Amino acid sequence: MRRPPDHSLISPGHRGLVAAAAMTVLVAVGAGALAGLRTPAPRGVDAPAGQFSAGRAFGHVQAIAAAPHVAGSAANERVRTRLVDTLRGLGLAPEVQDAVSVQGGKPSADAGGVGVARVSNVVALLPGTAPTGRVFLVAHYDSVQAGPGGNDDAAGVATVLETARALTAGPRLRNDVVLVLTDAEEACLCGAQAFVDQHPLARGGGVALNLEARGHTGPVIMFETSADNARLVAAYARAPRPVGTSFGVEIYRLLPNDTDFTSFREAGFAGLNSAYIDGAAVYHAPTDTPATMDRRSLQQHGDNALALARDLGGRDLATLHAGGDATYFPLFGALMTYPGWLTWPLAVLAALAVGVLGWLARRRGLVSGRALAAGAALAPVPLVLAPLLAQAGWWVLTLIRPGYAALPIDPYRPLWFRVAVLALTAAVTLAWYALLRRRTGPATLAVGGLGWLAAVGLLLAAVAPGGSYLTVLPALAGALAACAAILLRPAWAGMAALVAGAAVAVVVLLPAVVLLFPALGLVTSGGAALLAALLGLAALPILDLLHPSETGRPESATDADRAAPRAAGRPGGRRARVRGALPALVAAVTALACVGLGLRLDRFDAAHPAPTHLMYALDADTGQARWLSRESAPRGWTANYVSGDPRSMADTLPGLGSVRLLSGPAPAADLPAPRLTVVSDTRAGDTRTLRLRLVPQRPVRLVTLHVDAATPVTAATVGGRHLPVDHPGPGRWGFGLVFHAPPAAGIEATLTVRASGPVILRVMDGSDGLTGLPGFRPRPADVGIVGSHTSELVAVARTLTV
Repeated sequence: MRRPPDHSLISPGHRGLVAAAAMTVLVAVGAGALAGLRTPAPRGVDAPAGQFSAGRAFGHVQAIAAAPHVAGSAANERVRTRLVDTLRGLGLAPEVQDAVSVQGGKPSADAGGVGVARVSNVVALLPGTAPTGRVFLVAHYDSVQAGPGGNDDAAGVATVLETARALTAGPRLRNDVVLVLTDAEEACLCGAQAFVDQHPLARGGGVALNLEARGHTGPVIMFETSADNARLVAAYARAPRPVGTSFGVEIYRLLPNDTDFTSFREAGFAGLNSAYIDGAAVYHAPTDTPATMDRRSLQQHGDNALALARDLGGRDLATLHAGGDATYFPLFGALMTYPGWLTWPLAVLAALAVGVLGWLARRRGLVSGRALAAGAALAPVPLVLAPLLAQAGWWVLTLIRPGYAALPIDPYRPLWFRVAVLALTAAVTLAWYALLRRRTGPATLAVGGLGWLAAVGLLLAAVAPGGSYLTVLPALAGALAACAAILLRPAWAGMAALVAGAAVAVVVLLPAVVLLFPALGLVTSGGAALLAALLGLAALPILDLLHPSETGRPESATDADRAAPRAAGRPGGRRARVRGALPALVAAVTALACVGLGLRLDRFDAAHPAPTHLMYALDADTGQARWLSRESAPRGWTANYVSGDPRSMADTLPGLGSVRLLSGPAPAADLPAPRLTVVSDTRAGDTRTLRLRLVPQRPVRLVTLHVDAATPVTAATVGGRHLPVDHPGPGRWGFGLVFHAPPAAGIEATLTVRASGPVILRVMDGSDGLTGLPGFRPRPADVGIVGSHTSELVAVARTLTV
């Protein structure tokens, strides 16, 4: 090798061979990093008693998810009976906690009011020998009304049951282990809230391990923690297959999502929240069946849960909260962790290292000050353009295949579309580099790219500390490697340093890209494209090897700028330009080919139906009925029922919240409206206290009650539980409540209002299933039901004046 004749950080001889060798090393490093995300082979039913067996756990999945079992249904009662019998068979003494509970977590736009539910949690205690605290294994056993919950959350419940069996097969642990199988998670997190608020075993807190699933495959990711998580993360890192990133925790905090873990965390429990999340097209849908489950994901769920239960069950839990937060990410099948207090020192060090690199490159004549400024200004182009094109690509896909817009976040088979996003990002980065390399110089773009990684790292350190490592570590490694490449002799040593620096970026960023795809889905593919573009900037010194070396070393960076256009005008320059553009062209063709392959392989059929949303609402006051849909525009099968533009139905159906709905006329069915009775009406000045009984006149999943916004509600109780009254309802309505799983005898609510005159109330009930309604025709085989809490809802509403 020889020192560079151009303005690259290094320019080896036999450039093609060196490029091939460097790429081979980085591909091998990337393959090793991704191999650490693989799920384990499932163990069979004959696995040793002390081990977790996905085969044994899957038997529970099949029984639990035999049919939809929404909270309050007869099917859910059958599941609960099986859980109790199973735990008794393990020699435990399970109890059923019957309670009325108020919604946990963040209210959503379609909540329609304060969530309340009648819940029946299943709770069992494995007593410890000398407890320093309690470890809680948590999963919810109810499903949505539209699907059987084969993954969400039969996977979590089966994991708890099989983990409990393995624990009872061995010696008792030091600490208590409490099994909490919650009810009504899908409705309002009310089961978990009832446990932390009302159950004696919740007093004093403890460590909660919540087990969830949002898809049907993929690695189990620990995506949420309590505060001061350093020692908890250290325990998780000792699990057999720990996968998680502190960046993921930062992302999850920005999403409008909650699980049962929210109730535990907000009640002061320490803990971890884990789920497998790939294959989200089945989420909450009829296709979420046991047959779709990847048992390797179930095995990983169980391996980690059992290891954590034993680890935390055997240690002094009183010391668990010390140590602050940790930064962590997957590393070749392990979990790399370091203290959160290092976030700012590392971010500043990375920025300083890039600054030293810029000074050194300028001192060696590789760049000029003006060129450095140009590089810094041009480096963000792929960071902006790649995500924008990725998002535009998803928009085009929804035009080609409109059913994609109704899926939760991903198509059924998203693999080739994800590869297309990566190829598109590569095409953007390579084309940008090819266009600017001769004008600004390779070293200029390399320094500018690392500068932007360092700048993003500083920004993340300020706003999302757990994600700062994503760019800080590649920037620091890349800057140190580039300095070494400039200083080291022989040149092969500098080349090795550059490969090592790029390898750090691959190890840090590639798993994050792969994990971000299922986390945010193709609907937000710009996020993965952004991380991939950052990886491209970090690897620019290696990507430069794909370009031919310049001839004739200019005296200065300014001379290089003048010489490049002249070289490009010569025949050799044109050939070099074509050769430099070839990688970008290959990447672009690959992106298009992957899109075509994805569209060919991912077609809607009976096993992968196009999701549709439809519900029915009857206004008992007018006798008029409407078909309603949450789809953004009428199309396909749904267009037979709804038309026009979406609009709010909050004035007539406040129980559905403020979401905008498509609508169309429907035949009026013979359905009775819920009956509201005034049990008592006490007046004191301008204050009235109303005791109301709301009784559905048919089997229903929920009932709602709303008060006209002109009547302030100062206090409200249901089932002895006080409800918050400071959240205004949708449309013309003020306070409202949505009661899930109401008893057949109805619910009793007490409202204190400021009103001396009449009080206007709107009541509604909701059942599930459109079959049998006048005007409804069954869906074709390749048309399915979208995973929504209002899919197939049949609502009947009326207004009363008290």
